[in-house]
Amino acid sequence: MIIIMRSDAKKSEVEEVIKKVENLGYEIKLFKGVKKTVIHIIGVSDRSMIRKEIEQLSGVEKLVSILQPFKFVSREFKKDDTKINIDDVNLGGDEITVMAGPCAVETEETLLKIADIVKKAGAKILRGGAFKPRTSPYSFQGLGQKGLEFLAKAREKTGLKIVTEVVSVEDVPIVTQYADILQIGARNMQNYSLLKTVGRFNKPVLLKRGISATIEEFLMAAEYIVSEGNPNVILCERGIRTYERYTRYTLDISAVPVIKNLSHLPIIIDPSHAAGDWRFVSALAKAGIAAGSSGLIIEVHNEPEKALSDGKQSLNPSNFKKLMEDIKAIAKAIGRDI
Repeated sequence: MIIIMRSDAKKSEVEEVIKKVENLGYEIKLFKGVKKTVIHIIGVSDRSMIRKEIEQLSGVEKLVSILQPFKFVSREFKKDDTKINIDDVNLGGDEITVMAGPCAVETEETLLKIADIVKKAGAKILRGGAFKPRTSPYSFQGLGQKGLEFLAKAREKTGLKIVTEVVSVEDVPIVTQYADILQIGARNMQNYSLLKTVGRFNKPVLLKRGISATIEEFLMAAEYIVSEGNPNVILCERGIRTYERYTRYTLDISAVPVIKNLSHLPIIIDPSHAAGDWRFVSALAKAGIAAGSSGLIIEVHNEPEKALSDGKQSLNPSNFKKLMEDIKAIAKAIGRDI
């Protein structure tokens, strides 16, 4: 059960409500938003008693019973879609936002070339990994801080916002200094220490679905971030593991409408990792937009055959430009902007 305090509730009124709940034998989780304070009562067994004791207290706006195991990310908690604004870039509204760039930051020169390409095609956010968790310990692991510095230079020259992955708790502070959006990769979706840590920073988080995660597990992972005080979470469907071998993973298009029904958080599609093959990326991307996705994150490289990471699934400049033109046509047809 959630207690929503009035926007003008005094600190003493919040403290009185917390004291009353704790005296009733329950634990609480305090969430201080920009406009309102929310108190999550953990493990409520008698909702009628809670209402009787709490509803009349000074400063209380209302009590909300949430049946879903995920609370703050639930549509029951917040009816309206969450909209995340990073200066002039918007995620979660009618606008379709495209993030594009190389899987990994390789060199400053290559990154600047790719950034210019995706910017001219209509992307608003540059993706690129400085820290790369790879299946093989012998694969390219990224440039680390140097890669972050290259991303910052690309932002300065193009105006594109930056999304890059953080793979460990220790790296969160430094990645936060450079990135506009912190990415949690599929392998770390249930790294709860990392989720809680990014939840304590004031940066939007792009959370990718794990390859074997159910939708409920995915939303519970988002709950870890939001419950720590960071409401700006962008969900990303990037394919789940099935028995199919002609694609890298199976893109769960149904996750888009299902999650939009269950949660107020924006959800985007990663067709590159789902397909694993550039030939199928555009079709999956367009399907995601038609299904209601808030945007896309796509791998693009000026010379995919020379890419140090995931070149096989990366679009070249001409294919990316064509995809962006197709997306604009789809957006117009369904009454959305890009």
